[in-house]
Amino acid sequence: MRAAVSLAATHGVVATDPVVLKDGSNVLVHLRPAPVVARIAKRTALVRPSVAGHLARDLSVSAFLASRGVPVVAPSAELPAGPHVRDGFVFTFSTYVPHDPNVELSRPDVLKLLPDLHAELRRYEGPLPERGPLDDVENTLAYLEGRGLPGLEPFRERHTELLTRWNAHYRDVQPLHGDSHFGNVLMTPSGPVWNDFEDTWRGPVAWDLACLAGAKGAEAAQRAVEIYGGGAAPEDVEFHVETRVNFSTLWGVLMERS
Repeated sequence: MRAAVSLAATHGVVATDPVVLKDGSNVLVHLRPAPVVARIAKRTALVRPSVAGHLARDLSVSAFLASRGVPVVAPSAELPAGPHVRDGFVFTFSTYVPHDPNVELSRPDVLKLLPDLHAELRRYEGPLPERGPLDDVENTLAYLEGRGLPGLEPFRERHTELLTRWNAHYRDVQPLHGDSHFGNVLMTPSGPVWNDFEDTWRGPVAWDLACLAGAKGAEAAQRAVEIYGGGAAPEDVEFHVETRVNFSTLWGVLMERS
């Protein structure tokens, strides 16, 4: 927080009352009273060798979508958005969007928003990774194994097994949100606003649907496809739910043990 406040001050943005909005994979700090939020890489910096690239992608994609009139949290116009490196921390600056953190859309409501977002994302021509969660799983395993953490064999075995089936479900590919759960949609007085494009990658539409399926199994996958309005095979969504579960469970280990 001190690093972000200090750098912002050099650009004339004075934060006299900064407040932490979120402390998780990253730290989000509202540089009050300025309408600026600093996103500071925390655990993501441990397992993403190119964490600055992830943060840069968030800025690039959100700026593109904002230019298209999509309701998103846009890069800050108050100072250079970044990414910046100061005192060993990597961070960016975005526009603060007033919202109610206690109100979240349901999974079906977010699924209904996704088609319009995907339609705009298809127009994005910037470079994007093509392995998305696969890289995250492998980097996280390498980090935790390097620390000598026991009990990781089931995660690696499951990842290896999923890789054997990956290509069969890598279709309907386009730029994705990448982490399209309801927590990444802010509820504002003017309606829902998309947030956090740090995990955007070029992959199967089924991945974004899997983030919102809510359960394993064919029934949940079919329901997600129907609410979304087609565009993905239920068996692909079902597979990517499995991938998502392995990834998110491993990420939970990282959150607990790092």
